[in-house]
Amino acid sequence: MKTPIRMGKRDAASTDSPESALRERLYCCGVQRLNVIRSRRKTISLDINYRNEVTIRVPYYTDRNQILQFVEEREDWIEANACLIQEKQAEAERQGILTEEGLERLKQQAARLIPQKVQYYAAQMGVSYGTVTLRMQKTKWGSCSGRGNLNFNILLLLAPPEILDYVIVHELCHRKYMDHSAAFWNEVKKHIPDCTARRRWLSDNGMILMMRGQVYRR
Repeated sequence: MKTPIRMGKRDAASTDSPESALRERLYCCGVQRLNVIRSRRKTISLDINYRNEVTIRVPYYTDRNQILQFVEEREDWIEANACLIQEKQAEAERQGILTEEGLERLKQQAARLIPQKVQYYAAQMGVSYGTVTLRMQKTKWGSCSGRGNLNFNILLLLAPPEILDYVIVHELCHRKYMDHSAAFWNEVKKHIPDCTARRRWLSDNGMILMMRGQVYRR
């Protein structure tokens, strides 16, 4: 169950309550909305997305005041990450936000290139696979199902070629190990010796690629 707590500009009643004051402070940091998701989970967690929306996941019967206190205690973390997202958005705009025509060209390039690379690396690694599906995904760069079906994010083509190769090898290694165990990472490293550096690059720059594709607006 998802409950939005909308952030708004200051009004006459903006400081009448601790909740209003909290909303005002977060709005000034760039946060646009707080989303509360209730489920059967036992703990409370918090994250922030590309839209500068904060999501709090809580057990079903968590008191509203407890939720607000949890958020308030993490204001510094929220502010720091909201600022970081704004910086990444500026960098994405500097590099260039893709137009609809640009996205269509990217899809066509991905349809030509990614299946070829999958076929090449699968032969090198001695693994089989099922279908290859290309999507514009909001969070994942790739995935491998238990049946060996592979999914890849077309925005990988905005990254350096070696990053695309890393993601493809990563997913093909799941044909041997359907987990992220030490054995899995050893297999990845066998084929991509500098996989740690490539993984770090994607972690540092992935949000910018998503923003360039305007995924955060969809």
